[in-house]
Order: sequence, then C-alpha cells, then structure tokens
Amino acid sequence: MRCSDAERAETESALHVAVGEGRLTMAEVEDRIARVYAARYRHDLAAITADLPSAPDAVAGWRPIVSAAGRQVLTDLLALLGRDRTVSVRRRLTVALVTLATVLVAVLLVVLALHGIGGDGFEHHELGRE
Repeated sequence: MRCSDAERAETESALHVAVGEGRLTMAEVEDRIARVYAARYRHDLAAITADLPSAPDAVAGWRPIVSAAGRQVLTDLLALLGRDRTVSVRRRLTVALVTLATVLVAVLLVVLALHGIGGDGFEHHELGRE
C-alpha cells in the first residue's frame, strides 16, 4: 500500500527522536530522511526504521491528565484527613494551606463574577461623585 505524507512525517519524526536519543548520527538521519521522501510504499518506510525501537503508544487526550489530577486530589484529601500515615505533619499543613488558598481564590472569583467585573470602573458604586 502506498504511504501518505502524514506517514512520511511520522517516520521523519521517529528519526529525529532517534537522533535526540543518540541512536543515529546526523549523517545517518540525513540519509534516512532522503529515503523517507523517496519511499512510495509503507513497507519502504518500515524498513527505514526497522533497526530502531518502536515508540511507546501514547495515550492521547485529556484522560491521563484528568486521571493524574484525580489521583493527586485523592492523595491530598487522605493527607488532610490524616488517613495516610506516611504523610508528614508538614505535608499535611502544606496541603491544608494550598487547599484553603484555592478555596479563597475560588470564592473571590465567584463574588467578583456575581458583582460584575467590567470596564465601567467604579461608576456603579457612585464613588468619587460629589
């Protein structure tokens, strides 16, 4: 099957990663990139990177980020409640202060949003009027 421009770019990217890891020299990568853009079929591209380790499958999207954030929140909650005996008192205090600061900022933002943040200045307060 013929290869697409996207597949060529993906192969070129894998070659750049290999150079960054020290697996290929600049001369080798230049030669291989020339072969990438001369390739017509997928098996030609596969042959160019056959001696390199395959890239791990990356999980795309927000799922890993949300999952990591959820684990951190759970860990911090357990530390705050004192259920995690491996957490020091200093860590509990730090988590408590960060949590308090986050709540205060969130409340401040809600109050400002409800009060109205605008370019009007203080006119609606009648400040500075004589």
